[in-house]
Amino acid sequence: MVYVLYSKKDKKLYVGCTSDIEKRLKRHHSGQVEATVNRRPLELIHTEQFELTADAFNRERFLKSLWGARTKKKILLEWLKNTSKEKDAFSG
Repeated sequence: MVYVLYSKKDKKLYVGCTSDIEKRLKRHHSGQVEATVNRRPLELIHTEQFELTADAFNRERFLKSLWGARTKKKILLEWLKNTSKEKDAFSG
């Protein structure tokens, strides 16, 4: 599985790959992942499931590349749009 985290602290994205998303998120949230320890709080904004591990790693590599930046921006914008819709639904 490929996942994208949004840092509420620095407003940037983190892309990762795991076979156990729950366990991996616990590690991120508890500060056990060096790449995100100073970027907490984090929010899971996107996941993609793959049957083959190699496909997941290839997708992760793409999202971390310069070419993947546009895709990550679309993921973030879609999440922000959905988040604002949820806030509107609760406030009305």
